[in-house]
Amino acid sequence: MSENLDLDPQETKEWLDAAKDILNSDGAERVQFILGEVSKIVGADSNPMSGGSTTTSALNTISASSQKTFPGNAELEEKITNINRWNTMAIVTKANKASDGLGGHIATYTSAGTLYEIGYNHFFKGRMGGDYGDQIFIQGHASPGIYARAFIEGILTKEQIQNFRRELKGNGGLSSYPHPRLLKNFWQFPTVSMGLGPILAIYVARFNRYLTNRKIKDASKSHVWAFLGDGELSEPEVYGSIAVATRELLDNLTFVVNCNLQRLDGPVYGNGNIVKEAEGMFRGAGWNVIKVIWSSAWDKVFAEDKNGVIASTIESITDGDLQSLPLKSASEVREFFASKNPDSKQLLSLLSDEELTDFEWGGQDLKKIYAAYHQAVENKNGRPTAILVRTVKGYGMGSGGEALNTAHNVKKMDVEPALKFVKSSGIPLSEEQVKNFEFYLPPKNSPEQAYIAEIRKKMGSFIPKRIEFDEAESLKKFDEKAFDKFYQGGGDREYSTTKSYVQILSALLRDASVKDHIVPIICDEARTFGMEGLFGQHAIYSPKGQLYTPVDAKTLMPYKERLDGQIFQEGISEAGSMASFISAGTSYSYQGVPMIPFYAFYSMFGFQRIGDSVWQALDMRCKGFLMGGTSGRTTLNGEGLQHEDGHSLIMASVYPTVKAYDPAFEFEMVSLIKEGINKMYYKGEDCLFYIAMYNENIKHPAMPKHVTDKDISAGAYLFEKSSDKPDVNLISGGINFKDALEAKAILEKQFKLKVNIYSAPSFKSLRDEAIVIERQKLLNPDKKAESYVEKLFKGQKAPFVAATDYVRAWPEMIRPWIPSKFITLGTDGFGHSSSREELRLHFEVNKEYIAYAALYALFTEGAFSLENLKKAQKSLGIDVKKVSGLDDITL
Repeated sequence: MSENLDLDPQETKEWLDAAKDILNSDGAERVQFILGEVSKIVGADSNPMSGGSTTTSALNTISASSQKTFPGNAELEEKITNINRWNTMAIVTKANKASDGLGGHIATYTSAGTLYEIGYNHFFKGRMGGDYGDQIFIQGHASPGIYARAFIEGILTKEQIQNFRRELKGNGGLSSYPHPRLLKNFWQFPTVSMGLGPILAIYVARFNRYLTNRKIKDASKSHVWAFLGDGELSEPEVYGSIAVATRELLDNLTFVVNCNLQRLDGPVYGNGNIVKEAEGMFRGAGWNVIKVIWSSAWDKVFAEDKNGVIASTIESITDGDLQSLPLKSASEVREFFASKNPDSKQLLSLLSDEELTDFEWGGQDLKKIYAAYHQAVENKNGRPTAILVRTVKGYGMGSGGEALNTAHNVKKMDVEPALKFVKSSGIPLSEEQVKNFEFYLPPKNSPEQAYIAEIRKKMGSFIPKRIEFDEAESLKKFDEKAFDKFYQGGGDREYSTTKSYVQILSALLRDASVKDHIVPIICDEARTFGMEGLFGQHAIYSPKGQLYTPVDAKTLMPYKERLDGQIFQEGISEAGSMASFISAGTSYSYQGVPMIPFYAFYSMFGFQRIGDSVWQALDMRCKGFLMGGTSGRTTLNGEGLQHEDGHSLIMASVYPTVKAYDPAFEFEMVSLIKEGINKMYYKGEDCLFYIAMYNENIKHPAMPKHVTDKDISAGAYLFEKSSDKPDVNLISGGINFKDALEAKAILEKQFKLKVNIYSAPSFKSLRDEAIVIERQKLLNPDKKAESYVEKLFKGQKAPFVAATDYVRAWPEMIRPWIPSKFITLGTDGFGHSSSREELRLHFEVNKEYIAYAALYALFTEGAFSLENLKKAQKSLGIDVKKVSGLDDITL
């Protein structure tokens, strides 16, 4: 087909020859630029997403003639890098010799060491005055190498690195991976749960722009660097999010992909070419792509390769074969290339046996890496940059793991390859010191230490370095009186707790002290939650502003986008929304500015979809509010199994510093939001709040006079006391509380019983405090201590019935501290498409079942006869043969 279209082969050849000349002289990027300009003539979009080729030849993007001159001392930097490689080997090996099976990774950093060192020496800006510098997302498995660098810079002590992966050691130790919670003044971003680092890097880069464009903080000088492995590209969070970086014009972002061709068990893409695949994906998404494949030794080969023989040859070689090149002798390498293309033999004769035996890819060449980084940071075309770097996994480990499938799992270096590496690197350690894997620290007056000191003076404070909350800018206190109206109740009006949330959020957005620090985040459900009114008032953030006239421009609530917009409207992306939440909730730690994110989402699409991101958030000591909309298994009538949430509060309860609440009324909602801001932003407490909210309209009473904010945040309180000593106690929370109130009325009027009713916004808070008190009693048996829940129910002999719109495990959390009979009702099972009334009957949590459960509790204690219980079944419409939610459970 293509031959039939070639009307003038001679002209085609002239074009191709010209392209090859430009490729050899100016590099692939120049060729791509010219092709883009040509495509405009015929009306094609020069953007790679237009359908044209998204890959280039298997050469370095930056040609030798156009690469930026390396400004450093190459010999010294090479030596410092190898010192770090050695100390990395020693850190992991010593740890596993001291405690077998402790784990750790050597090969990742030895592979990527040059990538990090060039960054440290020339590009990574630390904090200098009010400029908080760059944000670096370290590849998790490379952490021992970062510790090694911090050791020679004097940031970490010998005792600390000696106790790698032994944090509980008496003299202090180091966490396995980048964990800000565990090494709070060091790590900035947790990355070892793969895929989460790259997506968060994108959203941090965007949040830097958000802060700048809203004139809250000038973060324009900050550059975000994300280091990831080629195996990590398999995580959907990586490729699934890169288009966001293009859309948001993030030329303040660089991905460095360490393409050592290996993942944990073997080749990343043994039958293909991962660099080509990655280039196609990133270029297809509109990124600048810089490939660093070949080291400087190969420059002379490409200078002579006028016909692109090596490039075309390499195109036919799979990664599975490329991986083996560093293991071959010089003659085997020559033979290998010749077997693929005989014309390559003469070109490879330009390389010495030593150059081929000590096989280096471009990722071990500091000059090539410097040129790529320089081009990335100089890029101001509105597009992010991906640098794809070919390296050798386990570089320098020799027979101990270099380029082997087993490299990732090597925890102890053998002595022979260790001796060889130390000798070839010129590290002054004796044979005995090497056998003991002793660390090497260059003397204070050494050229290495002088060079490092010069770098720190130029680049600012050491990176990574995390800023604690109390070091960040302080927020002014908001006016609590402005929220008094939310305690007064709504009279005869009916509305949902979601509407209450929107009104409270709107009040915060009007408060002079905190309004600029509020960050509303919406996952394409603003209209579901009644939040669309915020669009016109506060606008959606967009780096392009609004280039169109919205169809609802003339309405009261138009869809408005602005450069300084305050709202993040993320579209249908829970992962992206959570990345925005983390970026905002941790901005105090990387930009020194505390922000208060409110992320509203379908509760069913929260913890179970982005649970790993919540752990990441807590690791980073994130602050903010997760607002679980359309909560409950029976309130979202009609939506069915994958929408009706009866378990998010349980999922939230497994996160130690998540405060999980299920408010029933507006006064509880405002109390919890106030308490959350006070705890997190004024007292500096280390937690975040998850608050369930409902879409069902109900009447909202005023807060009872005997109830305090402290009672609500503690987790439960006596809402309404019986006229005398109670016969039964009801406990409920959230939307089910109204059914519990109606059940109370049934018990009092129809069965003449006295009833206490407790509101329980958080069984988790009750349990958390109770188990802390239990430990105190366990360790201090001579001292008396009582938990809040014990005090609340102290002396109660009447039975308890707890009912919620969640699974029974939610109220079951407090069973150990209930002083009498305890029955729980809940929505165990799957959701169904039906009406609210039918759903509550199906799950047996409606007012009739709550009342019946109370009567049954009295029956079990001999306070209600079997005959009367049978009559009650009939009068309350209890069908003993009907199907229930529990029928979904397989025994």
